[in-house]
Amino acid sequence: MIRPALPRKPRDATIAMINVIFLMLIFFLIAGTVAPPLDPDLALVDTAGLEGREPPDALVLHRDGSLSFRGDATTPETYMARHVPGPVRIVPDRAVSGPRLIEVTGQLRRLGAPSVILVTERALK
Repeated sequence: MIRPALPRKPRDATIAMINVIFLMLIFFLIAGTVAPPLDPDLALVDTAGLEGREPPDALVLHRDGSLSFRGDATTPETYMARHVPGPVRIVPDRAVSGPRLIEVTGQLRRLGAPSVILVTERALK
């Protein structure tokens, strides 16, 4: 007489999922170390005591939305009329509103600036 086959238990997929996650972890660990580390003998510059000033050839966008160039109040129209068309650098205040920054950069582009470069603070950590 032929015996009926025993019912099989459904396979648990957690082992396969653990294996996939483990492989992804190994991949990201290896991919994250592709960039060579900084030279251990390198001593970085300490800028904690430096006075922060804008570059002399940059427009400054103050927190109230006003513009100045080299300490004098200006507008995008006056600035573009007095300077050779080229890339325009803007140093925005941290507290200036985003819409005002977009408005000023748009005005500069419409007045002939080929590009507008935002000068920001960058920290190496």
